[in-house]
Amino acid sequence: MPDVSKVLLEEVMGAFDFGAPVVGAVRYGCGHINDTFCVHTQPEDDYCDCFILQRMSSAAFKHPEQLMSNIIGVTEYLAKKIEAAGGDRSREAMEVIRPRSGADYYTDSEGGAWRVFPFVKDIYCYQSAETPELFEASARAFGKFQRMLDGYPAETLFETIPHFHDTEDRLLKLKNAIAEDKMGRAASVQAEIAFAMAREADCSVALQAMRDGILPLRVTHNDTKLNNVLIDKKTGEGMCVIDLDTTMPGLAINDFGDSIRFGANHSAEDEKDLSKVNFDIELFECYTRGFLEGAAGTLTKAELEYLPWGAKLMTLECGMRFLTDYLEGDTYFRTHYADQNLDRCRTQFKLVSDMEAQFEDMAKVVAKFAK
Repeated sequence: MPDVSKVLLEEVMGAFDFGAPVVGAVRYGCGHINDTFCVHTQPEDDYCDCFILQRMSSAAFKHPEQLMSNIIGVTEYLAKKIEAAGGDRSREAMEVIRPRSGADYYTDSEGGAWRVFPFVKDIYCYQSAETPELFEASARAFGKFQRMLDGYPAETLFETIPHFHDTEDRLLKLKNAIAEDKMGRAASVQAEIAFAMAREADCSVALQAMRDGILPLRVTHNDTKLNNVLIDKKTGEGMCVIDLDTTMPGLAINDFGDSIRFGANHSAEDEKDLSKVNFDIELFECYTRGFLEGAAGTLTKAELEYLPWGAKLMTLECGMRFLTDYLEGDTYFRTHYADQNLDRCRTQFKLVSDMEAQFEDMAKVVAKFAK
C-alpha cells in the first residue's frame, strides 16, 4: 500500500467523530498487514483518550464492505452475550466506531478504506508468551471466543480471504510460485520446497474430515496469535479478542492450532538460529488446558481428536505461506530485511518437525483435558 501522508491522515481523522479535539496520531503496533495508528484526543478537563485508526490492506482484503460486515455482526453479537452475562462490553469485545456518514467504514480520496475502534485501557498486548500462565490466559480467551460464538450462523459470514486456511489451496499456490519463480529464488530453497512437498497428503487431512461431515464448520477467528488477545493488567486474564479481519467460517482446530504454532515455543518468528526453535510440549499442555476450559464443552469429540492435527497443519500452512511470498517477491507479508520471509518459513518447518516427533504425546495431552 502507498504510504500515508500527513494530509491524507488529517482527511481521514476528520471523517470520524472522536468526541474531543484530536491532538496527535502516531503509528502503532507490530502488524504485518494493515496501517495502524493510535489517535490521541484531549477531552476538556479530563485525561487523554485514545483510539485505534486503521487503513485496511487493499492487497489482503479486496472487499472491505464484506470485511466490516463480518466484524460488525460478530462484535454486536458478542456485545449482547456479554451484557446478558453482566460483563463489561467496553472491555470484553471490540466496538466499531462508524464515520460521520454512518457507513461501516470511510473511503478516503485515494480509495483507501479506514475504520476506528476505541482503545481498551489498562491492558497489555504481548508479542510472545513470556510465562506459561500468560499463554494459558490467552487460551481461555480464545476458547471463550469460540464458545460465545457457538450459536452464530457461520454461513452468514463472508469469506473475506478466500481459501485462507485451505491447506490444499496453499500448497497449490506454492507449487505455482515454484513453477513461475519470477524472482529466481527457487534454486536456493530446494530443501524448503522438498519439506513442503513431502507433506502433500497432510494438507488434505482436516479438509477431507470437514467434507465428510466429521468436523463442523464454525465461526472462527483464524489468526489466534497471543498478540490478538488483550490481557488485563490487574488480573492477568484475557479481556478481549482483537483483530477480527479473518473472522469467518472455519474449523475450530485451526484456531487452536494457530495459537500453538505461534506460542508453544520460545523463539522469534524469524529466528535465524534454528537450534533455538523448538516445540514445547509443556506450553502445549498449558494452552490445551486453558482453551478447553474456555470452550467449556463446545467442541465435539472429533474436534478434540483433531486438535493436534490443527497445530501441525496451521504451522505447515504458515511456513508454506512465508515460502510462497518469498518466491513471489515479498508482496504480502511486510518485511524489514532481505530474506525475512525465508527465515520465517524455516522456523515454521522446524516446528512442524518437532510436532511430528511428539505427535502421540500431543494426543495424550488433549485426551487428558478432554475428560
